[in-house]
Amino acid sequence: MAENIVNSTGLAAKNNKKTGYWNKREKTNLITAILFLLPNIIGFLAFTLIPVIVSFIISFFDWELVGDPVFAGLKNYYNLLFSDRLFLKVILNTLYYVGSYVTLNVIIAMSLALWLTRNLKGVLVFRSVFFLPQVMPIVALALIWKMMYLPKYGLINLFLGLFGVPDINWLFDPRFAMLGIVITSGWMGFGYNMVIFIAGIKGIPQSMFEAAWIDGANKWQCFWRITLPLLSPSVFYAVVMTIISSFQVFDQTMVMTGGSPANSTNTIVLYLYQNGFQFFKMGYASAIAWVLFAFIFVVTMIQMKLQKDWVYYE
Repeated sequence: MAENIVNSTGLAAKNNKKTGYWNKREKTNLITAILFLLPNIIGFLAFTLIPVIVSFIISFFDWELVGDPVFAGLKNYYNLLFSDRLFLKVILNTLYYVGSYVTLNVIIAMSLALWLTRNLKGVLVFRSVFFLPQVMPIVALALIWKMMYLPKYGLINLFLGLFGVPDINWLFDPRFAMLGIVITSGWMGFGYNMVIFIAGIKGIPQSMFEAAWIDGANKWQCFWRITLPLLSPSVFYAVVMTIISSFQVFDQTMVMTGGSPANSTNTIVLYLYQNGFQFFKMGYASAIAWVLFAFIFVVTMIQMKLQKDWVYYE
């Protein structure tokens, strides 16, 4: 009896020592992991989380960047949504841009993806060339396109002139300015979605197409009945991400038109920049940012809700 008690006591002591060892080791691993993550955590707090919280607080104040902020309550939001007629025009401009750009982007990206998944000579070269604008500086590309849109000597008008089309004052005519920016953005941004669609198409089993061909289906039927349904998760991801990014368009409009002519190319983020850093209305600019966030959030939630009607997961 005494021997059993001694043995059990010794075993418990060993287990305690072992448990203490593992606790110490786990603590060491935790500290090591925190130290590795600390730079990223500090960067996230300093450049993302804290600025977001501060901007939400500032949206309830009148602050001209210099001087003390004055509490205004919901005044900024009320003026923005019910009194600012220019903001309504800016929203309509942004919606026009989003609808046109997303449609153009997805159509071009999918068309090229279907072409570049075929057995072609130099297909890797074509993929690299088409993806190249995606990795180039947006400002540099916008400046190049701005010169291409010049009324008399721009390459766009010179090309259209070959078909008898008269010169178009692309960036100085309210009828064409936003269209010019949409075309420029479409050329810049289709490469990312193209790569996503290529990966999605490559993941479709070839046996499905072979079975459809045996049953007499043509290429158009294969696309609508096989490719598009099985590619729908990739299309859904591309559409959601493209809509979110297009709502935040800024570089192209800032460089190419600055919101002109007659505010026909003024977008939400550009309007935010103007109020914050040109008119020094930081509270009003912060309110614009949060209205934009709410708008993107609602649109994304609607897309997430509707995906069950057209997105097919294997």
